[in-house]
This record gives sequence, structure tokens and C-alpha cells, in this order.
Amino acid sequence: MDELQRLSVNEFRESEKTPVIVVLDNIRSMHNVGSVFRTADAFLVRGIYLCGYTPQPPHRDIHKTALGATETVEWRYFSTAAEAVRELKAGGIGVFAVEQTEGSVSLPLFSSRHSGPLAVVFGNEVEGVGQEALALCDGSIEIPQWGMKHSLNISIAAGIVLWELVRGRAIGINKKEL
Repeated sequence: MDELQRLSVNEFRESEKTPVIVVLDNIRSMHNVGSVFRTADAFLVRGIYLCGYTPQPPHRDIHKTALGATETVEWRYFSTAAEAVRELKAGGIGVFAVEQTEGSVSLPLFSSRHSGPLAVVFGNEVEGVGQEALALCDGSIEIPQWGMKHSLNISIAAGIVLWELVRGRAIGINKKEL
């Protein structure tokens, strides 16, 4: 770990975080939740809000993919994603759904135009972001896709979106690596 220059759990907890919060709206799969925790750890994301029936740690199926990230990434639970969005907006944080909607902005364009703290809402594997939360968001971000399916697994979508957002907001790292 020393050769990889990895942070210890305490160093991670005390380090400055990338000003991005992930909101998970009614995610069904514990493996997807664990994967998002692991990605959030990799990019020093500020935290994760678990909403609705999204599984919460501790659970062995979350830990199986999170590989300890539930111990490093701060998280909170909300009964609904709308409740989480309201709290974020009240705190002055811009909130954007990752969803294909009328007027959604492509991820590369969004990331080039937005800086500062923000939250991104990822929705259920089948239904997407719930309508109540979607209506409260400041807009929607869409990952450009050219194939037949035009949808990605939540864990893949989270990795793509977080990487794109973090590249412009990275804190305390060598930006030449990006």
C-alpha cells in the first residue's frame, strides 16, 4: 500500500474531499450500492445519500463489492430522494439528476460549464430517478450513448459521471494525472 501511495482509513476520513455528493434513489441491488461506495472512495467524493429502499451498510453483499469503502465514505439515509434533494438545495448545493429527460445536458458539456459543489442523483435500475425528486432537481445530466440500449447499469453510470465531474474538481492531487 505504501508503494501505491494509498491513504489509510484515518487519512482518508481527514482528507479534503471532492465537492460532489451522490444520491442513490431506490437502488435495488446491494452490489450496485457497494460498487458506488467503492467508486466514491476512489474519487474522494464528499458522501453518499442512500434513499428509500436503497440497501444500507452493514451488509455482506454491499461489503462484497465495496471492499471496505463503507468504512471510509460518509453516508446518510433519507426516507425519500426528494427529502435529500430538498436538504441539499437548502444548503446551497446544486442538484442534478443523471437521467435522460427533455432538456438534459450531455455530461461533457455539463462538466465543462459547472464547477463547485454539487450533488448527482442516480435512480432505480428500472424506473430511473423518481418523479418527485426529478421535479426538484436543478436539471438533468445525460451520458452520451450511441448504441441500441441507451441505458447503463447504475454502477457503470456512476463511475462515468463521477470521473467526468471529479476531473475538474479534484482536490489535493497531481492534476497531471488527470
